[in-house]
Order: sequence, then structure tokens, then C-alpha cells
Amino acid sequence: MSYKVIEGGVTAAKGFLSASAAAGIKYKDRPDMALIYSQVPCAAAGTFTTNIVKAAPVKWDQDIVYNKPFAQAVVINAGIANACTGEEGYKYCKETADAAAKILKIEADSVLVASTGVIGMQLPMDRIEAGVRAMAPKLEGSLESGTASAKAIMTTDTKKKEAAVSVELGGKTVTIGGMCKGSGMIHPNMCTMLGFITTDAAISKEMLQEALKEDVKDTYNMVSVDGDTSTNDTVLLLANGMAGNPKITEKNQDYQAFKEALHMVNETLAKKIAGDGEGCTALFEVKIVGAESKEQAAVLAKSVITSNLTKAAIFGHDANWGRILCAMGYSGASFDPEKVDLFFESKAGKLQIIENGVAADYSEEEATKILSQPEVTATADIKMGDAQATAWGCDLTFDYVKINADYRS
Repeated sequence: MSYKVIEGGVTAAKGFLSASAAAGIKYKDRPDMALIYSQVPCAAAGTFTTNIVKAAPVKWDQDIVYNKPFAQAVVINAGIANACTGEEGYKYCKETADAAAKILKIEADSVLVASTGVIGMQLPMDRIEAGVRAMAPKLEGSLESGTASAKAIMTTDTKKKEAAVSVELGGKTVTIGGMCKGSGMIHPNMCTMLGFITTDAAISKEMLQEALKEDVKDTYNMVSVDGDTSTNDTVLLLANGMAGNPKITEKNQDYQAFKEALHMVNETLAKKIAGDGEGCTALFEVKIVGAESKEQAAVLAKSVITSNLTKAAIFGHDANWGRILCAMGYSGASFDPEKVDLFFESKAGKLQIIENGVAADYSEEEATKILSQPEVTATADIKMGDAQATAWGCDLTFDYVKINADYRS
């Protein structure tokens, strides 16, 4: 392991500043806007929702990431998603970028925007622009500022989500930090999930995009809270080169070390999203081992993580292993159910539940104890090869329905 986990988030890397503000967009009593700014222009990479219904900020950011040479700032608002808002919604992205560009004295097409919240409402542009004006003078690079920004972008999240690591590249210390939000409308292929990763690494735009695109498959795309793929999913990765490492332009040793460190940040944030699923009481991790291919393992793991019956059993601390085997069976991946071994594991211990497809001799009491922890892992060995994959989700509770029954009111 070449990286080191450090304190911080989106301001951990050199040259990145952030600020937050209470703009009164939807919430009356809390910060609901954040601003990320780099002191120098950045190479920018991004991955976005696969939902055909794409929010205006997604379209705006795709244009910048794919077609513009660099980015330098990100304006984020919570409360209103600016999705299904037509031409007017897209115009508001431009107005937000223009307002930030003017006050920060940078190009408007180097300003990325992101929104999260209720679908179908238009942004109150007077409040958005006032929020940008309020944040610009407060920009700072402290860890506290980064944490305040992580809190400002929350919607139904119950806790802020940030992570940071450092790694040696070419004799220089490079830092990767990030923050994200996401709690509901979360399903593989990115989720209502906004992620903002910053790094002071010197790396080409092409290598940056490739590193992010590959890693998203094993991290954010392996998370599911409720089976709903959002309209706003966005992960942005900005690299400003201020660490002064030899620029990464090919898949060399430094690139591999950078990818490993990026993976740690992304996996940490992905697990924080799964563990804070709306109304949840437990992070539920599913590992498929002994698979023929990674693809087969991923399909099986995601099928279990998205099974409502399995999620309800985890909430009830019930070792109802038949639901797991059933979810694997309808996943579309082929395997021999009579060869499957299944284990439940948590801080309370590890227990084999199935051996070769049939119930093992285990204590229900001990199983309940294991399933009563805030983090629970189910591991299924299908004995077909050496490949494996891990997916993350959460239990399904009464509170999930309560939160989503009156989300707009």
C-alpha cells in the first residue's frame, strides 16, 4: 500500500479552497451552497448518470469535461435538483457560471455546477447569485472549510462524507481529497450522488479521465440504496498539478500508485453513502468470491444488494439466507447453487450459514448477534475461479418509506 490515509476532504490538496453559505434555496435554517476553487486551472475529469433524463447541470458539466481544456471552480447547491427544467434550467447553469466567473475573475466555461434536491423546480437565481457572492470572499483552504462544504451539500444525508489520502509520486507528496453526498435515489451506474474529488497531482486530462472512469466501476457503481438511478449523478475530479510531481502522461508506476490512492478515496466515499442510506441502520456489504470473472461476481453481488427481501431481513437481523441465494439465482449470472458456501460476518464474529447450497449447522442466536451490528458482510463463495467483487448497500427500514413519502413537503 503506497498511500497514507490523512485527515481532510476537498481542501486537503494544495491550492484548493472552499466556502459554503446559507442561500435559502429550499432550507431556511442551514447552509445549502458550496464553492470549490483552485488557485490555478485544473485538468478535469467526470463521470455522469446513465439515466436518459439528465439534469441541466449534468449536461453543462459534460460539455466542460469533454470539450473544454480546463476547469477551475465548482458551484454546488442543495435543495433543488434543476432536473426536468428545460431550456430555462440550462440557462440558469450558465447564469450561475457567469456569476462565479465574474467574481472569481476566471472564464465562465471553467466553472462546473452541480445541484441536488427536488426534481422539477426551477432554481431561485437571485438566491443562487447572492450565495455565490457571499461565498467568494470566504474561500479558504482550511480543513474546517472543506468539512463545512461537505455539510452544506447534504439533503437527506445524516452525516457529512469526506476522505483524503497522500501518496509519493516521483519524490513529491501528492494529495487526493474529496467529499460527496448521497443517501436516497441511489443505484449502480452512479447515484443521487454528487462526488467532488480534488488532487494536486500533475496528470494529463486523458489519464485523469481514464483513471476515474475505471475506478467508478468498482466503487460508486457498486453501491445501491434503493434501486433508483438518479437524474443528477455526477463525480468530478480536478487535478491542478501544484504538487510538482513529474506529469503523468502514460500508464507508468506513478499512474498505478495514483490510481490506488484514488481508489481508496472513492471506495471510502462510496461506503459512506451506502452506510447512510435513507432510514438505514446498517451498512450491508456483499462479497462474491471464487467467481469465473469479475463481471459475473459484480452481477451477483449487485443482485443481492438490491433485493428488498434481503435488505428487510438485514433490518430484522434475520439470517434468512434463502433470500440471498434466491437473489443470486435471478441475477442472470450462471453458477451452481449446490456448490455455494455463505458466511455472515461483523464485529460480533463470523459464521458459516450455507455449505454447498444447504443450511449449515449454526446458531440462530449467534447469527442474530452478528447481524445486529452497524456493519454487516455476507460473503458467498461460488467455487468457480479466482475472481471476486464487492457491492455495498444498506437495510430497508420503515424510515425509508417515511422519508420518501413526504420528501417534497
